[in-house]
Amino acid sequence: MKDIDRFEIIKKNTVEIFTEEDLKELLKNKKNPKAYWGVAPTGPMHIGYLASLSKIFDMEKAGVHTKIMVADIHSALDDLKTPWEEIEKRRNYYKLCIQHAFPWKKKPEIIFGSDFQFKRKYYADLLRLSTLTTINRAKRAASTVVRLKQPKVSEVIYPLMQTLDEEYLDVDIQIAGEDHRQLLAFAREYLPKIGYKSRVEIMTPLVVGLKGPGVKMSASIPETNIKLYESEESIKEKIKKTYCPEGVVKDNPVLQLCKYVVFPIKNNMQIERDKKFGGDMKFEFYRDLERNFKNKELHPLDLKNALTENLIDIFSNVRKCFEDNKETLKELGDEFF
Repeated sequence: MKDIDRFEIIKKNTVEIFTEEDLKELLKNKKNPKAYWGVAPTGPMHIGYLASLSKIFDMEKAGVHTKIMVADIHSALDDLKTPWEEIEKRRNYYKLCIQHAFPWKKKPEIIFGSDFQFKRKYYADLLRLSTLTTINRAKRAASTVVRLKQPKVSEVIYPLMQTLDEEYLDVDIQIAGEDHRQLLAFAREYLPKIGYKSRVEIMTPLVVGLKGPGVKMSASIPETNIKLYESEESIKEKIKKTYCPEGVVKDNPVLQLCKYVVFPIKNNMQIERDKKFGGDMKFEFYRDLERNFKNKELHPLDLKNALTENLIDIFSNVRKCFEDNKETLKELGDEFF
């Protein structure tokens, strides 16, 4: 595969890359670069995570080896979203979710942050980095990731650790949501200050909540999201109520889930409908699906039905996993059911 083709595969469905030229240079000089995607095990794992997680499919197609880091220590540093005594249970739950989230051809490499973040050299580098970083600069880096109205010391340590993770995970690329932009810019600027190379930073879009514009997808608001292991009945009910005005493309969560979840995994999308409504349709590319919907050639109900069937199918493994591991959810609390 040509380097330019690999670049286009990686660039697909991204918001921004620091920088595109650096990515092209990396692909030119390294046949199998390494990337990582990190997630802090806080609340229930839901479909909002998948715009970034599904990027791994594109990475693998482009010959990039991808690691997944469950950032267990970060989740406690972020305003104690995960209590210290709950870390082990939360990180194991996230590992299960990720392992079964998709029909992986090859199980992803999953690493816990705590596996390396307590090592002496890491800790020494963290202190070195802290001596070069002002409180204001750290607050700016963390501003869209943690809450900083009354910041705790832990919340300004957070961006320094995520910066060091790139070096200690031995990767060339970090994948993160666009809400991490300030943090990724910090990593680009500060890693070289302690003698390490800057990495390529890739930002993926955030998926709007199921209620539509203005309502963020949040684990704390169940009606805005779908947990990966929700029942078939719950998925059907939630998608049925999801914001999806006829012909409206902007901030349409149904279209976004098709674009960022279904197409990267299945590479196409089948729409089943009665002959009197035009018969079945099959789309090989998301852009064609969007165009048909925008032109009102595809009805919202038909699109919702197709998305529902795809999500039920894609998440069948993780749903079965937690049907067999209900005790895991009970230990975590009611919000995880």
